[in-house]
Amino acid sequence: MSLLRSPLNLADFKAVSLPLTDDVSAELHAGDLVLLTGTLYTGRDQTHRRLCALLDEGRELPVDLAGQLLYYVGPSPARPGRVIGAAGPTTSYRMDAYTPRLLELGLKATLGKGARTQPVREAMRKHGALYLAAFGGAGALLSQCVKAVELVAFADAGPEAMFRFEVCDFPAVVINDLEGRDYYEEIARHSE
Repeated sequence: MSLLRSPLNLADFKAVSLPLTDDVSAELHAGDLVLLTGTLYTGRDQTHRRLCALLDEGRELPVDLAGQLLYYVGPSPARPGRVIGAAGPTTSYRMDAYTPRLLELGLKATLGKGARTQPVREAMRKHGALYLAAFGGAGALLSQCVKAVELVAFADAGPEAMFRFEVCDFPAVVINDLEGRDYYEEIARHSE
């Protein structure tokens, strides 16, 4: 199959249950399209700063991140009859200063948009973690994949609070796999 798949159809996607297991993570490769179903956690800049501050103080985190997926999103408020408003990805490099520390705790994957820095990519490889990208500009569509939302921590941060999402068939693409491959780099090489 070519690096640039067109047109897409559901047969191109792999069903992936969350939280991720080591076996499933090892089977995912840069460029794989996935449909995520299960539990994931959310966090943006403020959540990351606060998580690292708790670690600095020797305090427990509000959730055990081992084996989990952390989605970089600041959802908008839900309209009547909906569990959440738009839930599109935030630019991932904004969390890069904090990500290696969270990977040390066993965080299994992160989900956002855009490329990661080299130090984060090295930390992901060292700790056996994946990076996935959600489709930017599709926040309203992605919100339809969120079936339940629960506030976990940092309520005063508004949309940047930490939430637990139950998702079903949430579409994403694997950007960085366990072997260090980067889908963005592969696309760039093949388009030259």
